[in-house]
Amino acid sequence: MKLMQNLNTLLQYGLPGHLISRALGGLAFCENPKVKNFLIQHFIHRFEIQMDEVAEPSLDAYTHFNAFFTRALKEGIRPLAGYGHIASPADGTVFGVGNLSHDVRLAAKGHQFSLTELFGQPDYEKIYQDGHYLTIYLSPKDYHRVHCPMDGELKHMVHVPGRLFSVNDSTTTSIPAVFARNERVIMHFKGKNGPFSVVLVGAMLVASIETPFSGIVTPPGRGITEWSFHRGTHHKFIQGDEIGRFQYGSTVIILTPKSKKGFSPDILDGYPVKMGQSLGQI
Repeated sequence: MKLMQNLNTLLQYGLPGHLISRALGGLAFCENPKVKNFLIQHFIHRFEIQMDEVAEPSLDAYTHFNAFFTRALKEGIRPLAGYGHIASPADGTVFGVGNLSHDVRLAAKGHQFSLTELFGQPDYEKIYQDGHYLTIYLSPKDYHRVHCPMDGELKHMVHVPGRLFSVNDSTTTSIPAVFARNERVIMHFKGKNGPFSVVLVGAMLVASIETPFSGIVTPPGRGITEWSFHRGTHHKFIQGDEIGRFQYGSTVIILTPKSKKGFSPDILDGYPVKMGQSLGQI
């Protein structure tokens, strides 16, 4: 098992992640009915997609595979935790949860990395010192839209370019600080009970990350790109509003300051979560 993990890690370092992801991304946007329907049908069978949850079950409703991959769910099928709770922003599996140490470091599968490494800038270290974090991994079978965990106004968004290592149990264990090395989009919110941040981490085969208010965010360029938002209704969100979506499986990290209670002690590493369920109280 360890030998296979080491081989997988070596392959990850050598593979041109962006090139592979963009090439397969082109196939995912193919609008030929036979091609896209074949891809969708194979995907449904391979990952046992629960079609009874899907808002539009007809394959003819999807112009390409990616439209199905980022499919909407039936209204009300994911009940929201409600006011006073931190709702899960996505379906997935908890890959790490805990308190940020005094030097503001996160832990993932035995590796530690700083908040500055994750955010690509030191501006938020004081805000989150002794705060809390929770990481959710989205596998290919999961619903791939990301939603706001609490009511808040988006104030600042950052795209940090990076690698596109595959994110799974093997690579997270063997590649140090993979979440701080992969391409990512960081959203900083101002909530009624203090700030919070949501990080969307790219991975192998993620052709792009997009938001409903800025469209395709990645890849805009090789350097760090920042957006500062002034007050406006299109940057104010209530719990459960969509804030982003992945073109393929990846990871979402939520960070809250010390002033909030943190995440429920019942939610541990490996715990499956659904979008909207309570992760803890504010």
